[in-house]
Amino acid sequence: PASAQAQAQAPAKAPAPSATAPVDPAALAASRELFEAMNQRVMLTVMMQQMSQGIGQSMRGGAEAAINANPNSTPEQKKQALAKMESELPGVVSAMQGVLNDPTMIDDILAETVPLYARTFSADEIKQMTAFYRTPVGAKMLATMPQLMQQGMQIGQQVVMRRVGPLMQKLQPQEAKQ
Repeated sequence: PASAQAQAQAPAKAPAPSATAPVDPAALAASRELFEAMNQRVMLTVMMQQMSQGIGQSMRGGAEAAINANPNSTPEQKKQALAKMESELPGVVSAMQGVLNDPTMIDDILAETVPLYARTFSADEIKQMTAFYRTPVGAKMLATMPQLMQQGMQIGQQVVMRRVGPLMQKLQPQEAKQ
């Protein structure tokens, strides 16, 4: 029975819902209620704002790394490429921030995500999730989720970079290392 209990608590491997599968109207209504209980619009808005704030630094870091890692560029070419990137980056960042801060994008995400939940879970399952998010623990989870996700992404990036950095050094041609 201990193994049966462990199996019962293990996440079920549900088949991926088909985007064309019919949507139960009760599950759709329950999904909308769940998203309200989860304060999903505000959470998505905060997430997009965080992405918008960090996009410049992220884009700069990626571009600098790519330019500096190019073994076919001379130091002067790298300097010119970095200068060009610095002059063009503000416009690109501004355009990206405009996209990320467009409130209609949140509407589109919600409009497409609500039916996904309705196709994936039954109306009863969604109501159970909604009930959880209305408990103190569920409310705490929702309140801390944006910070946890942001910190989790930073941790993930750090772990990846610790592993990718040495690999990239090994892959560089010998003449680029000298």
